[in-house]
Amino acid sequence: MNNERNNAMNENNNHLLDVLTREGVLVNVSVRYWRATKKLDAEDLGLAPENVEKRLISLGHKNLIPRESLQTFALIEGRVHALVETNAFPFLNGLGHFLPNARLQETTDKLAQLEREFTIEKEKFLSRYSETRDQALVEWREAATRLVNRPEKLVETIEAAFPGPEKMDRSFGFTVQLFQIRVPEGIRLDAVTLADQQEVMRAREEAGRQAADKINKGVETFISDCVASLREQTATLCEEMLESMKSGKTGVHQKTLNRLVKFIDEFKTLNFVGDRELEEQLERIRQEFLGRTAEEYRDSDHYRRKLRNGLRNLADTARDLAQSDNRDLVEQFGQMGRRRFHMGEVHSDNAEGEAADAADSGAAPDHFEIGDRAESVVDEAPALAAVSV
Repeated sequence: MNNERNNAMNENNNHLLDVLTREGVLVNVSVRYWRATKKLDAEDLGLAPENVEKRLISLGHKNLIPRESLQTFALIEGRVHALVETNAFPFLNGLGHFLPNARLQETTDKLAQLEREFTIEKEKFLSRYSETRDQALVEWREAATRLVNRPEKLVETIEAAFPGPEKMDRSFGFTVQLFQIRVPEGIRLDAVTLADQQEVMRAREEAGRQAADKINKGVETFISDCVASLREQTATLCEEMLESMKSGKTGVHQKTLNRLVKFIDEFKTLNFVGDRELEEQLERIRQEFLGRTAEEYRDSDHYRRKLRNGLRNLADTARDLAQSDNRDLVEQFGQMGRRRFHMGEVHSDNAEGEAADAADSGAAPDHFEIGDRAESVVDEAPALAAVSV
């Protein structure tokens, strides 16, 4: 009985992963740029380590050039992180961020624009790097004279910390990686001695089993966390709107209403799991309360009271849902994989029968691709490199 239950759980988890790979991709974005810092120690300041008074002297990382010289890179990096965090869900302890298909095109377009801005700024920075370095060294010489007894030692250390212009390009990079994850499908043995072969097979099978278990268990938790996260965000937004209405001078501001409209639109594209209960609640709020302007609410105590009650009820409902057991919703999500799998079998059986009929009649089988296209949800997405874990 336990084996049957474990097999059923594993089958359901495999379906969850199957559906997840159809509903979106994993994205990793890396922004690298020269940080222009140097870690100083006591010797760099011409001091003996035992004579450093930590309450008065600060060692550690120091900026080689003025911070504003790299400010644009920092802004771009911040915008990249915000874009990914807003449109995707953290997946398996930082392995990547899960990006639903509905947000794929818009997000990758914005990332491409940020990459262009990064490249332009990199070229500008590299073109004036030598000038920036020389000016910074002038300022460091003046500062070193005031700070330490042996300024030449400190300046020498700082100057050596600047990379040569020919090496600077490698310090910059902007990469976007889209990929899918799958459990190991089999064990391939490379050429080994006969004596080692069985041991290698056992070790690889065990590693593959552990990896599959970890991924499958993590997928179920991930889907559950995504549902809870969107529900929690809904409750938080409603509470922030209520606070804004309470503390604001005008009571109800149009920006506050527009924020909820935008959230409802974005919820639909992020709701890849299919949380119909909360989606229907949000749509009811749109129909009942977002057809009026902020001015209309400001002019009517009756409508303002209804809006407050509606937001409070939605906040309470969303909070309760976020804290509730959502295993039924996760199971429902996994059922999508089973239905698609069975549909694929039906398409395959029908295709084989019709292909035989067509061969007997001499007709060309012109429909075989239909089932394949129905099976693939992300055919139009960029090419993805599937990686095994």
